[in-house]
Amino acid sequence: MENRRFEDRKEPEIVYSKSVKAGKRIYYLDVKKARNEDLYLCITESKRKQLGEDQAPQFEKHKLFLYKEDFAHFMEGLQEVIGYIDEQVGGIEARVERPREEQAPESPEATDAEEPEKKKGLFNLFK
Repeated sequence: MENRRFEDRKEPEIVYSKSVKAGKRIYYLDVKKARNEDLYLCITESKRKQLGEDQAPQFEKHKLFLYKEDFAHFMEGLQEVIGYIDEQVGGIEARVERPREEQAPESPEATDAEEPEKKKGLFNLFK
């Protein structure tokens, strides 16, 4: 006997999306619309896995769904644990990634003339 309940469901509509690249991982922050028109957040971690040199890479995905009634509690908990990590490590600096062509300075004057701005990382958002 087939379960048609799952076959008839369509994927919830994504109304806003942001991707965050972090090394071998990409985090997708998708705002989706539920059937009742409520919005919720779907966080997807996509991690690249290379199984062998002759095989194409595969992606391992994990999803977390956050609903608006849980945002305040989630943010409070996230701020607390980030604060704890910040205290233990003695300051968390945002990782600055530059395109490959910008990694080697063109001239010594270019590095002394301007101090690169630090990007606002996830940890700095919750301080």
